[in-house]
Formats: sequence, structure tokens, C-alpha cells
Amino acid sequence: MNIQIENLTKRYGPQTAVNDISFNVKTGEVLGFLGPNGAGKSTTMKMITGYIGIGQGDIRIGGNSVRETPDTIKQHIGYLPENNPLYLDMPVMDYLQFCAAIQGLDKTAIDGRIKEMIGVCGLNREKHKKIGELSKGYRQRVGLAQAMIHDPEILILDEPTTGLDPNQIIEIRKLIRDLGKEKTVILSTHILPEVEATCDRILIINKGTIVADGTANTLRKQAQGNEILRVRIEDGDSKMIQESLNELVTVKEVNFVNRDNNLFELQSESEQSSKREIFDLCVQKKWVLTELTPLETKLEDIFRNLTMN
Repeated sequence: MNIQIENLTKRYGPQTAVNDISFNVKTGEVLGFLGPNGAGKSTTMKMITGYIGIGQGDIRIGGNSVRETPDTIKQHIGYLPENNPLYLDMPVMDYLQFCAAIQGLDKTAIDGRIKEMIGVCGLNREKHKKIGELSKGYRQRVGLAQAMIHDPEILILDEPTTGLDPNQIIEIRKLIRDLGKEKTVILSTHILPEVEATCDRILIINKGTIVADGTANTLRKQAQGNEILRVRIEDGDSKMIQESLNELVTVKEVNFVNRDNNLFELQSESEQSSKREIFDLCVQKKWVLTELTPLETKLEDIFRNLTMN
């Protein structure tokens, strides 16, 4: 089930939380929704789920407007909020039965669905405990189970791996990837490696406005502009090597990584490559070039550059 966001705006008094954003998410796609605190991520997700009202613009889910048929659309959405509100006095099994009932599942299907979610979310050992007795990681699993209990076509997950240990994170990532093959998933997180490991596409929002939209590789290519190389040269004086590298026409900047090992990080001029000039320089000076490695722009650097202002 596709999601279409059309010129969406939300204001709280004089503050604009979401500012005229538009984007689409297709069935079978996992969208990583990124942004610093206060950027408008959670507000957007709450509007998609119908948790809060839309200010201006519209949200269409499966072609239907959230404004016109909110109750019908909610039946197709599973939502894990950032703070994961749970009934702490309820045992896990009772809570999932309650969630299944309020989602309108057929009574004959509820037990089977609960058993499936217990297995999928790794809750078997904890299923008879009260939620308040669980660790934060297991509470998060209960939240995921309730979001998926009615087998929704759309999953909205706000910080789904908060509080999970590394093994649990790997399991939940795999679960989200598998779900994303047949469902529409929007995933919000501050863990950038998780986005690369899980998501098909990344959307970055800052101050209520979309500042980037594309795959991780696409965003890297857009951000690179300047080639960055790691260079190690033997047999020469480090200061002399640095001066010689700085004199190359295609080189913009040279910095030491390790002076003792003559290891440098070098940035080329925009849209140019310094590899051939570095190689020729080493031949001319009779230096031994032991490393010439292009460095990939990190997603963390892209995120920081887009959201620092």
C-alpha cells in the first residue's frame, strides 16, 4: 500500500514543525526517515498514522485521503511510537490479546497470531511475565509485536531498536528487511549504520524541511564532489612529501594522518582526480607509494553537513 505525502505542513502556534514537505513511499520499500531532534520526524509520522491531525496539505494511503477516511486507513497501519507506551501491569500474552481484539481480529485467529508474534519478536521466554517486569529491550519487542499483531500493510516504526542489545538489533533489522519485501515501512532512527543495513532509501529532514532523498550510494555521490584519498609514501621526508603534494595542480588540501609513517589524507580539487599526479610524483622523486586508497564519504558526514545549519 503506497503512501503519498502532499505539501504537508504542521504548526504549533508560531513554530512550524513540518514545512510543506512532499514524498512518496511505495509498497515493498523500507524508508529510513532521519533528522536531528526537533526536525519534524515524529510529527510527520504521527500525522501519517492519524495520531495527530494534519495542518495543511494531505496524506494519501492506498489512494485514500487521511482527512476523509481516517478510521478506515488506521486499520492498515501498525505504529510503534518513540516512547512505546505499554500497560505495565498486564502480562505479555494478555496485552497482545487485548491489542488483537481492539484491532478487530477474528476471535478464531487471535491465538494463532499471538503465537506467531511471540516467535517472530523473540518473546517466548518472557511471554507469561508482566510487561513491567521486562527489560527495556523486551518491552521494545512487545511494542513491535503489538504494531504487527493485525498484519498491517504499513508499518511506522519510531526508533524501533531503542534499548535492544547488539544481537537483538541484528534480529530486528532482519525482521524489518523481511517485512519490507511485502509491506510499506517507514523507519525513524538515530543509528545511521542501522539505516544502511535496513533501508532501501533515506530521507533526511531538518527544521521541518526535506534536505535529502535517495539511496545511501546516491547521497554519497551527491555529497562527494571532492575526491578524498589516503596516501602512504615511503623513503621521503614527511615535510618534503607534504609540500610536494600540496604543489600538485589537482590537490586542494593535504593533512597528516600519521607523520611517523608518512600517512596523509588528501582532498582533490572539485571534479578532479589526483591519483595519476601522485603516482607520477612518486616516480619522479623515487619514493615508494605503498597506499593510495579512495575514501568513501560516510553517511554520518553527509547527515552532519545537511543538518548543522
